Amino acid sequence: MSYEELDTEELRTRAAEIRARFPEGRERSALLPLLHLVQSVEGKVTPNGVRFCAEQLGITRAQVGAVATFYTMYKRRTGGKHLVSVCTNTLCGMMGGDKTYKALSEHLGVGHEETTEDGSITLEHAECLAACDYAPVLTVDYEFYNNVDEEKGLEIVKRLQAGEIPMPDRGATPAGLAGIGEQLAGYGDGRPGAVAENATGEPTLRGARLAADHGISVPGFDPNTPIPSKQEGK
Repeated sequence: MSYEELDTEELRTRAAEIRARFPEGRERSALLPLLHLVQSVEGKVTPNGVRFCAEQLGITRAQVGAVATFYTMYKRRTGGKHLVSVCTNTLCGMMGGDKTYKALSEHLGVGHEETTEDGSITLEHAECLAACDYAPVLTVDYEFYNNVDEEKGLEIVKRLQAGEIPMPDRGATPAGLAGIGEQLAGYGDGRPGAVAENATGEPTLRGARLAADHGISVPGFDPNTPIPSKQEGK
């Protein structure tokens, strides 16, 4: 895709909508969603995407590139239809995440940040998915599957390869890399059933319940402290 093909009226309109979400003088804060927007169009953050973001925000390409290469959610290689991320950080790794990642890697024939030949799945190991209470965890397009051992992980990727999308344990049905890019750019998901109804599970609530049962709280915390509105806060 050439720069002219990327720099369309539709994309410029969307970029303007994203910039408008931020206060005057703070438009530079729109860089993260803009990067997700161009990635949803091109499948990765290309030099053309970097140039587009820089021009939209009036900053240098080097400034855009520094951000795009810092965060792992911005890809420099074209990904598959779905992104499968396996947590291999300390707790998940010890609970079986390392074995799950190895099993998926061998089954798919790809390594970290590599995509299957049919373009269906990009695999990566993640340092942390912030879900230790359900370790080991795996995400598909950033939607969570809990307590994923080798067998469950293989079942998930095999279904994805067959064109099915297994319902996650928490969150909405995975939208694919292009779809999740639009969502992270700040656009709603209009798919039927996109708003998840999965309730918070018992492992997440257990700590809060133990604290309540034993009267544990932050020193000086008053649960009856009123929270002022923005108008009252002024």
